Parts: sequence; structure tokens; C-alpha cells
Amino acid sequence: IVWQDRRTADICDGLKQAGHEAMITEKTGLLLDPYFSASKVGWLLDHIDGARARAEAGELAFGTIDSWLVWQLTEGAAHVTDASNAARTSLFNIHDNEWDADLLRLFGVSAALMPEVKDNAADFGMATKAVLGVDLPILGMAGDQQAATIGQACFKPGMIKSTYGTGCFVLANTGNKPAVSGNRLLTTIGYRLAGETSYALEGSIFMAGAIVQWLRDGLQLIDHASETQALAAAANPDSAVTMVPAFTGLGAPHWAPDARAAIFNMTRDSGKADIARAALESVSLQTADLMRAIADDMAAAGMDVPPRLRVDGGMVANDWLCQNLADLCACPIDRPAVTETTALGAAMLAMLQLGWFDSLDALGESWALEAQFEPVMARDKRAEKQALWQAALAQVLA
Repeated sequence: IVWQDRRTADICDGLKQAGHEAMITEKTGLLLDPYFSASKVGWLLDHIDGARARAEAGELAFGTIDSWLVWQLTEGAAHVTDASNAARTSLFNIHDNEWDADLLRLFGVSAALMPEVKDNAADFGMATKAVLGVDLPILGMAGDQQAATIGQACFKPGMIKSTYGTGCFVLANTGNKPAVSGNRLLTTIGYRLAGETSYALEGSIFMAGAIVQWLRDGLQLIDHASETQALAAAANPDSAVTMVPAFTGLGAPHWAPDARAAIFNMTRDSGKADIARAALESVSLQTADLMRAIADDMAAAGMDVPPRLRVDGGMVANDWLCQNLADLCACPIDRPAVTETTALGAAMLAMLQLGWFDSLDALGESWALEAQFEPVMARDKRAEKQALWQAALAQVLA
């Protein structure tokens, strides 16, 4: 079951109405939303015949994809996860670093289902020769965005990265103290190494690269994702066409699962280039919303406001998008030499566990810049774009 599955929206709404969200947020740093695993696990136990009885008897195991992969690679010898993945279930207390009995009870999940939680660099088990052709230790594990944060070497408080894949995920390192958001951002575990936890603020955008997929597969405006760069560059820069890509609702900072997508300000002069530009701009405008929210939350916590943004993921190969991000976020955008930072982060964790690097600082020195994009958009033009975006958002959220 993927994170975009919304079948448990009614369950989450019921728990909200019963007044449970504040307790969940305090313990987990997360909002009460179908996005996270807890309600999905409860749903599975209730909708698969005999599942709950088997869970209570210790015959079933739960895990996010990392747990399942290790289980398969070790031929069932290891039922484990790491702190960053555990923190995304709504069942893990990020302050105590353990599965929370109150949350397990609330969501109707048996403790017997849960995997052992380890540091991000640890001995997770041995992938067997029967599976891989050679016995190979599994030494690094992290959630998708946390691994990207490590791959981007965001090891100091205030450093921030944004990953552009199917969705967009902005993480800001807040150090050894969790920052409480006043903007409905998530407080999460960035990574845990040698028993020491580093926390992060996260904003999640549900649609980023998936918007381009829709242009290609749904509207059939393009044959290849790369075509959006030339289309956006060719579009009328004064076009007011604005897209709010709420195809599966809106994520942070709105968290509006029932919102739906819309395109505004179309005229007879509007063409596919304007739609392509509006699609890419919607990614930048959502990122700008998150950057402002993170900056506000960090300032409220007495932390430095992030001065620049490191980007990665498949979408950032698009130079027009990177420049537009710089323009609409009003900050420099740094694109690294290696943009597949999630895989790189997992590898870096294994290197730490192997002792190939003796510190995070040493790891950070391996990060390399490929391109930097500075803001060039005039302030009044940026304000005009923001005003169109906020007006469109207001209509979608009404």
C-alpha cells in the first residue's frame, strides 16, 4: 500500500473528531493523516479475514518497505527497521525512540507486529548467498527523504534540502532538539547515529514529477518529460495561467486531502506551453510556501533561517525549473554533482558503519556542487506570481 492511498481518510477523520490528533502530534511530530502507516495497518487487520487473530498470535509481521526488503534479503532472519522509517508510521515516539503503547492501542495495532528499531548505520542482517549470489552485510538504512538529506550532507542545523520525484519533500536539519511547527509541518527524525538523534522539519508536497507525468500520460501534451523545459521557456512570461496540482489533495502546509486540482486564468490565447509552465511553476510556488513556513518555525525556535536550498531528484535536471525555484523562493539553489542522493545517502551510512569515514564532517567534505542558480526575477514580478498563486489556492481550499 503506497503513501498516496487515501482509503483510511474516514478513520483519521473519526480520530480527529474524537480529539486524538494533539496527542499523536506531540508523540510523533506528525499530523493525523492517511499519508502515514498507522491507519493503514489497522485497516489491513480489520479487512483481511483472520489477520487480527494471526497478528495477536505473532504469526504476522509489519514493516515499511525497508523492513520487507531486509526480511526478503535475509530470508526471514531479520525483522528490523531504522529510526527514520519508524518515525514515519505514527506509531513511534520520536522523543523516547520506541514504539508507543498508547499509539498502538489507539490504532488497534499489536506490538507483536512491530520490527526492531536500529540506528541508521547498524548491522541490519546478512543478505544471503541464495538471494544475491554472495553473503553481503546490510549496514545502512534510512527513509527516502532522510537518506537524501544524508546524501546532500545536510549535517548541520539550518541546512535544508528538497527532493523532486513523484512528490516534493523539503527537510531542514534542526539538530538535537525537535522543533515544533506552527505551520503544520512535520517534526521528524532526520537520522540516528550511535544512539544520538538528529531531528528535522519536513514539508511534503504530494505532486511534483507526477504533474509532468499527468501532462504526458493524461493530457498527452508531451511525449517526454524533458520537453517541459523548452515549453516553459517558450511560454508567455506574462501569462496568468496558474495550476494548483491537488490531484490527491494538498500536503503541507495545508493538509487538505479533499482539495482537488484546478487550472485558473485560461484564455483563448493559452496553449500547452502556458500549461507546462504553470505546472512547473506550481512546484516552485509550493516549495516557496514550505521554505517560508520552515523559516518561520526555525526562527521561532531560535534557529538560523536557511540561506539556500540544495535540490536533488529527477526533476532537477530541468534547468528552467531550477532557475524558477531560485526566482520564486528568492534564494540560491544548489544542484549537486550527484542528484540521486537517496541512494548515495544509504551508501554513505554503510560507509560510516564500515569505518570508511570517521565522522559526518568527513562525509560532508565529499559533497560536490554541479550548478548554482541565483534569483534574477524582479521583486514585483515575484509578488505578482505569489498573488496569483494565493488566489488560486484560496479557491481550491474554499
